[in-house]
Amino acid sequence: MEMHQPAAPTAPSNPGLKRDIGLIGLIWASEGSIIGSGWLFGALFAAQAAGTAALVSWGIGAVAIIILAFVHAELGAMYPVAGGTARFPHYAFGSAAGASFGWFSWLQAVTVAPIEVMASLNYLSVHAPWVQTEKNHLTGAGYGLAVAFMAFFVTVNFFGIRWLAHTNSVATWWKVAVPVFTVVVMAAATFRAGNFGYQGFSPFGAKGVLSAISTSGIIFAFLGFEQADQLAGESRNPAHDIPRAVIGSILIGVVIYMALQVVFIGALPHSAFAHGGWANLSFSGKAGPFAGLAGSISLGWLATLLYIDAVISPTGTGLVYTTATSRISYGLSRNGYVPEIFERTSQRGVPWFGLLFAFAIGLIVFLPFPTWQKLVGFVTSASVLMYAGAPLAFGCLRKQDPDRPRPYRLPGGVFWAPVAFIVANLIIYWAGWDTLWRLGVAIVLGYLLLGSSALLKLNPRAPRPNWRNAQWLPVYLVGMGVISWQGGFCSTGPASKVSCGATDAIPLWWDIVIIVAFSLVVYFWAQAVRLPDAQTQEYIGSVEVATGS
Repeated sequence: MEMHQPAAPTAPSNPGLKRDIGLIGLIWASEGSIIGSGWLFGALFAAQAAGTAALVSWGIGAVAIIILAFVHAELGAMYPVAGGTARFPHYAFGSAAGASFGWFSWLQAVTVAPIEVMASLNYLSVHAPWVQTEKNHLTGAGYGLAVAFMAFFVTVNFFGIRWLAHTNSVATWWKVAVPVFTVVVMAAATFRAGNFGYQGFSPFGAKGVLSAISTSGIIFAFLGFEQADQLAGESRNPAHDIPRAVIGSILIGVVIYMALQVVFIGALPHSAFAHGGWANLSFSGKAGPFAGLAGSISLGWLATLLYIDAVISPTGTGLVYTTATSRISYGLSRNGYVPEIFERTSQRGVPWFGLLFAFAIGLIVFLPFPTWQKLVGFVTSASVLMYAGAPLAFGCLRKQDPDRPRPYRLPGGVFWAPVAFIVANLIIYWAGWDTLWRLGVAIVLGYLLLGSSALLKLNPRAPRPNWRNAQWLPVYLVGMGVISWQGGFCSTGPASKVSCGATDAIPLWWDIVIIVAFSLVVYFWAQAVRLPDAQTQEYIGSVEVATGS
């Protein structure tokens, strides 16, 4: 009797993503984004905005980001899909909200490469003063150098993406090691305890503490925790590893950034306060703060290392986000939101049109944001606006998809989701009106692009927009703008006499009450008009949660 061997299973034509990334890889993916140019400038600008109370600002910023991160942790483990941050609102509210938060995600990503270039140029300007003016604005020659940096990012992405992927782990070790080494060396070399509490613990009051969170690079420094979420589709054990990676990476970042703030304040020479105290700190090499301080305390070798790092670390982050920007626009096109040309790829599989478009927009970004600190508020606001979609989706998906396995279930999630939305909106508000009106212009331009693509039928896959389920979105965006305009926060900080256009009609604390009330109205309104459960299930499709062993 002839025995028939079972046919060998055939490989699927589209095997999808490989789940090869473990816990350490996920933590390092987020940590590599968290430790970027933020550490090079965050301590300086936070101290100028809040004095010694900058330490409180870092603590509040950390708590705020952890609240947002816990919401992302449940969603990331529950839906281990690539690019989850922009996809969660699509599951809950449909294509109109999905396109909007996808655009917010692209705005955040496209501005990171320019801000990393600005960080490098600031440090380089100490030895190449022709790069920037005395106010840290780019000169014509500096702008030309910025173009060269951006062109380098694009070139590497065209030809060296495989090399970039293989060196990311090594680059992260470098990016973490240098600031830790700086803390140890500077703390041992000099520590002026008398600097703490100069002009009082909080010389600019509560407004200074709160403003520093958004405008000084504190929230910006913590951005990137969601990279572990974005890689959930490739995680070996998302059930356990996603929450641990998200929270673990933030806690590592908190320890490093708090230590950097302490040694920065402790290393300031007394002469640094001579020209106006905290608001106008002045010392040799201030354009490259940590390197300048290292040089002032006879640690020239450390200053040299920091100048080298000021090119290497931001360049690594800029390369990664240039890649991310082109992939986001590729995904938006695949979903039918933007013209089909964004899906054009080279023979190497690189979405070349998305790269070139990101390059062009990146060069434009330098014009309204000529300094690192000006741009950091915009990046922070765009990023947190993107994050704000997660708590909105969280509350809906608890009801729309209740039976899906939740490898990590956030305790008290019904309470924490609206709290996370409130936190996101406070961070956006504290960025200041002069930042938010520019963000509003960028959002309007995005809607013009999305609308033109749909009207001209530039993408045959354009979905039918779920307007009813996103009816709260325009009210939310316009409402945040109006409150900011009537509030009293500016990106220049409370110590500045420069007007940013905000009317200051709403007193401090009342503005926070209004933000909280407005956020709750929008949150529960969005819950009430969410997609029907069946339609959500259709949008989600087949998403398997790998539980691991």
